[in-house]
Amino acid sequence: MAFLYLGVLGLALKWLEIGPVAQWSWWSVLAPFGLAVVWWAISDALGFTARARQKREDTRREARRRNTVEALGRKTPLPRRR
Repeated sequence: MAFLYLGVLGLALKWLEIGPVAQWSWWSVLAPFGLAVVWWAISDALGFTARARQKREDTRREARRRNTVEALGRKTPLPRRR
């Protein structure tokens, strides 16, 4: 995500011709976008995004389970079946 922020900032500075970025080539201004694509490809290949998504789903599932147990008036949850 940092590459995208850096790319948008560089793009804005280049477009508005502000500071030293106005003198840079377009390749150097647009490079962070390419780096973002490479980073996402690597993180997907290594499974970072899948693990993060699974962790979020597990957290939501456990919260739903706790809320259901509390709504039923039980103090302790039933043991989980596997």
